[in-house]
Amino acid sequence: MATMHEVARRAGVSVTTVSHVVNNTRPVSDQARAAVEAAIRETGYVPNAVARSLATASTRSIGLAVSALTNPYLGELASAIESTAAAAGYTVLLADTHDDADQEERVLRALRNRRVDGILLATSMDAGRLRACLAAAPQPAPPVVFIDRLACPGFDQIGVENERATAGLVAHLVERGHRRIGMVVGREGITTSAERLAGYRRGLTEHGIAHDGALEVHGASDAEPARSAVLRLLDLPAPPTALISGNNHMTVGVLRGLRDRGVSVPDDMAVVAFDDVEWGDLLPAPLTAVAQPWQRLGREATRMLLDRMSGDTTPPRSVRLTPTLVHRRSCGCAEA
Repeated sequence: MATMHEVARRAGVSVTTVSHVVNNTRPVSDQARAAVEAAIRETGYVPNAVARSLATASTRSIGLAVSALTNPYLGELASAIESTAAAAGYTVLLADTHDDADQEERVLRALRNRRVDGILLATSMDAGRLRACLAAAPQPAPPVVFIDRLACPGFDQIGVENERATAGLVAHLVERGHRRIGMVVGREGITTSAERLAGYRRGLTEHGIAHDGALEVHGASDAEPARSAVLRLLDLPAPPTALISGNNHMTVGVLRGLRDRGVSVPDDMAVVAFDDVEWGDLLPAPLTAVAQPWQRLGREATRMLLDRMSGDTTPPRSVRLTPTLVHRRSCGCAEA
């Protein structure tokens, strides 16, 4: 492998000058830069990333810590983050927290040990534990931006408006004449689950419908628990006439549970969901759903982090993006 000394000899400059060109640590003349870049191409020199990070105090890397990498929409989010980071000259290191607080702490520790310049985190911790975990980091710690789940005031964070959007799903079902509306809620302890449940209750209250705890069932943010939850709703003495699914994984379980009992959508049961799904328009009754702007979320979160990494000292920001209602026929309406 070519060395920096070989590049310097071929370019007719000092090793120090080569280092400044490679690491962008100090201005050099256009002539010297052109000579060094030509020598790098001719020798095939590849900079040592570890040595470069020691010289610049930067690894040009960003950590992305999220849960459930099997979720296709997190793939869409990660793609937007990677492309935005790459345009700024950064590599993204991806780690799955499995929505487990202990694993999340290990992931954060590992990313810091790799000396990433910043971290994007979809946290599963409560605010108290999260603050303690971040405070325990060796200083100076890389900046952190929370994505999707807005869990900790006083930090940069960006996610979707969940409560108002879920209340809107309730309002739509009420307009269709439904009063017994069930909600399949996501995993407990996750801020998005709590916000969507709050939106469901808010929607009922705004339309004068008494809250019935029996119509709230927990689907643990996954398909099989959601299927079991729907079966419990169908076994009620007065089952719901409409259902709201709290996320895309649970929507699969909701539809399976209804199919298992021979319940037709929307003739026997109206169904709406938070999170649009790629196959939503392929169903016999295409799915009415709230679509989250994953691409925009990824781009804006990355830009927010890049700003902090470049020394931005403005007060922390908390940003909510507005999702979109994709109106199809599973709610009982004609498709828009």
